[in-house]
Amino acid sequence: MKNELPPFAPGIFRLNGAGTPPVLLGSRCPDCGRHCFPACDLCPDCLGTPASVELGSSGRIYSHTVVRTKPPLGLPAPYAVGYVDLVDCGLRVFALLDPAQIGRFSIGLPVRLAVAALGNDGHGEPRLRPYFTADLA
Repeated sequence: MKNELPPFAPGIFRLNGAGTPPVLLGSRCPDCGRHCFPACDLCPDCLGTPASVELGSSGRIYSHTVVRTKPPLGLPAPYAVGYVDLVDCGLRVFALLDPAQIGRFSIGLPVRLAVAALGNDGHGEPRLRPYFTADLA
């Protein structure tokens, strides 16, 4: 396990092992119920103290676009981004979309979270990044 790549940033996702999908991590305020991604230290609605939670691994595309300019951090060119409505908590998150599926995305498409070596840390070292891919199951 020493050779596993580190994530691009801590606390964004969790890998749960073989056969179990990765999940996005965030926070939920116990006072007002608001979810946040990434996790926050203070609820933006009521200023309560949120707790860390799993936000889920599946959703539907709300909106998307393909970016055809030079990508940052060694991402593939072109790359796709979009807003995904998470099924488990109803939160809408901005995320990378599967670079191998550019052209297949559409509004309402079911997607699932995946994690792979994608891009680098800004210094050329490869990093794991979460992205959403079409859920063909």
